[in-house]
Amino acid sequence: MQLSCNRALFSSAFSIAASAVPSRTPKDILRNVFMAVSSSGVELVGTDQEMAIRFKVGGVTTSSTGDALLPTQRISSILRELQDEQLDLTIDEKNITLKAASAKFRLSSEDPREFPPVPSFSEQNYFRIPAPVFRQMIRRTSFATDTESTRYALGGLLLEFGEGTVTLAATDSRRLAVATAACEKEGNPMAPTKTTVVPTKAMSLLERSIDPQAEFVDIAVHDNDVMMRSGACTVYSRLVEGRFPRYRDVIPRSGNVNVPLPVAPFFAAVRQSQIITDEESRGVDFQFGSSMLTLSSQASTIGESKIELPIEYDHEEVKITFDPKYVADFLKVLTPETLVDLQLTDSDTAAVFRVEDSYTYVIMPLSQDR
Repeated sequence: MQLSCNRALFSSAFSIAASAVPSRTPKDILRNVFMAVSSSGVELVGTDQEMAIRFKVGGVTTSSTGDALLPTQRISSILRELQDEQLDLTIDEKNITLKAASAKFRLSSEDPREFPPVPSFSEQNYFRIPAPVFRQMIRRTSFATDTESTRYALGGLLLEFGEGTVTLAATDSRRLAVATAACEKEGNPMAPTKTTVVPTKAMSLLERSIDPQAEFVDIAVHDNDVMMRSGACTVYSRLVEGRFPRYRDVIPRSGNVNVPLPVAPFFAAVRQSQIITDEESRGVDFQFGSSMLTLSSQASTIGESKIELPIEYDHEEVKITFDPKYVADFLKVLTPETLVDLQLTDSDTAAVFRVEDSYTYVIMPLSQDR
């Protein structure tokens, strides 16, 4: 089997497929990227058997068909170091030869028939969301998951389909991020009856792999797994078992005051307030007074800080304490010109940050007696 490839395109596709390859596994076969060459093109596949990605490679010329296993670590190193524009691959039963203008490598290869099967997207009924919108939804929620939690459902993103809408929700029990968008149906997909929680790793992999030119993300949910397709990329994942919290109950229905906050100056003030914090005193006091927000922090081994930010505020004074990292995580996924609406009740009640009607972020305050 022989292929001639654009090295940059092949390297990019290989890197995406390799991101699903486990760094540690008792099954050595999974340390490879599976390559399928057919009349419809070349596809690279990586999997850890819980999650998998298929990626179609552009810029390949071949008259061959067949399958091969590419050792991930060695091929990644070769592709990273080569600078040549063109790359030729020759594959037989035992060896892979990679040849560029300036270098030639020969690697041993394993039997591709031993690689576990990975589903392809063959659904007729699925939900369809604009790709840039879904990518943004993942970025706005995935950071709020808890990948180290023993409550496994907190290590994933809740995926819900309503009448013409799709919602992603994530929480680590101290904060909650919820993003909603419009979606369409292709065929007659049924909204899942079971709670659908997709592992954070699978969602993040999809977010990184969506081509900027892709129009849509297609999603088909089954009882125990999910298939997500966008352009050249298809991600398969098993669903996370466990109960996801009743997140709607966490969001306060209304607050005493609403404070408009432009992201750029607010984010700058929050970053400054983080400087004088440590593990023992990580909280920052956010004091809302007459036309001014004052952020105060103090750490016994470091010192103290006070940052002032003029705001639109004409209500009774409210002081609430946040972990500034949680506020910063939210702000850094927004564009600088975004206007955030902060809903405050008192110093002990969760604060709600909203961006229009599509994005809600809830933070539990810290005790002020820390």
